[in-house]
Amino acid sequence: MANIQRTLAIVKPDAVAKKAAGQIMARIEESGLEVVGLKRMQLDEEMARGFYAVHKERPFFGDLVKFMTSGPVVVLALEGEDAIKRWRDLMGPTNSNEAPAGTMRGDFGTDIERNATHGSDAPETARLELAYFFNAGEIQGLVEALP
Repeated sequence: MANIQRTLAIVKPDAVAKKAAGQIMARIEESGLEVVGLKRMQLDEEMARGFYAVHKERPFFGDLVKFMTSGPVVVLALEGEDAIKRWRDLMGPTNSNEAPAGTMRGDFGTDIERNATHGSDAPETARLELAYFFNAGEIQGLVEALP
């Protein structure tokens, strides 16, 4: 049986500023993942702090919040077979300097912080992250139809 999953993707402010959001979404769709939810938004400090709360004790937390509130983002709900792993593979390594050409971070990122995209790392994380940005009525797709 197919392992149909959902995951969250964020096109970060650096990639939006580079006008790369459309290219990133096209690559997502070309990969066979389906965009089942989509929003363009500006994160405020409270929203960014809440979303990245898992990192609040890390030394980079303040810079991350500042970066994520520096411009608009595009948040997407993706769906497909093994969507979490497939999206993470498409993104490439966290540090854009180590990401190969052809990955989102390799092609559109600059460094470990300005790395163009975010993706959930596990099924439970994906559920929490999707719920942070979307309510149930804002996402359509196959998962609702699964038994």
